[in-house]
Amino acid sequence: MSAAFSPQPGRLTLWQYVQNVLFYLHIGLATLIIGFWGLFVVLRRGEEGANHVASTWIGYLVRAARWHLGLICEVRGTPPTHDCIVAAKHQCFWDILVLAHSVPRRAFIMKREVMRVPIMGWYAKKVGSVPIDRSRGKDAMKAISARIRERMQRGVLGQLIIYPEGTRTLPGQRKPYKHGVATIRAATGLEVIPVAVNTGLFWPRKGWGIRPGRAVIEFLPAVPADLPSDRVIPWLEEAIETRSDQLMAEAGFKA
Repeated sequence: MSAAFSPQPGRLTLWQYVQNVLFYLHIGLATLIIGFWGLFVVLRRGEEGANHVASTWIGYLVRAARWHLGLICEVRGTPPTHDCIVAAKHQCFWDILVLAHSVPRRAFIMKREVMRVPIMGWYAKKVGSVPIDRSRGKDAMKAISARIRERMQRGVLGQLIIYPEGTRTLPGQRKPYKHGVATIRAATGLEVIPVAVNTGLFWPRKGWGIRPGRAVIEFLPAVPADLPSDRVIPWLEEAIETRSDQLMAEAGFKA
């Protein structure tokens, strides 16, 4: 059961504010150290080495959140270990970390601009994340699907994480789901695993004022294999949003 949520995100104690500052200082330093150490691992082991470094970095950040902030994340359901699309609700940076920590070979479909972020963006590229150039419209989806098929043929795809809403949302907020998941599923035949979250109750969208508690991400049953492509997005939206609302209500949130 998740810790009760107080709908007053600004009311942190002085010690909690101090811990927020210490947490960000800690993970900033850890990112530099692990990032530079990882360069040698990547040079020796290539993409497998990059995945190992990413696992080390993500695991360290998850533990640091527990140490400094008292923030724990419960993972429910069965995280996939096979090639698939993981379609997740996205409320904050925390759910990125925990979702990536839960699967053995994560990669993301992400905005091209994120790939330019120092250290983190470089490793995202090295583990096989796929950039999306939204200005290219349909051509962007064709390029993404081709890249995914190529990685599938080489046996290095893993769990491809995508956020159907295309951006972070506030607790209780919904945005229209984009067509990308259905398009990629049709082009590749990959199974789609939905993920519901309530992480935004504890980690604000902009990352400041993180609260202690037990957040939840939950892997849900896969999209039915025989579901027609034009029904994938409505089915996905219903499954993810309904369960995310339930997880938030379980934590004491009322929209």
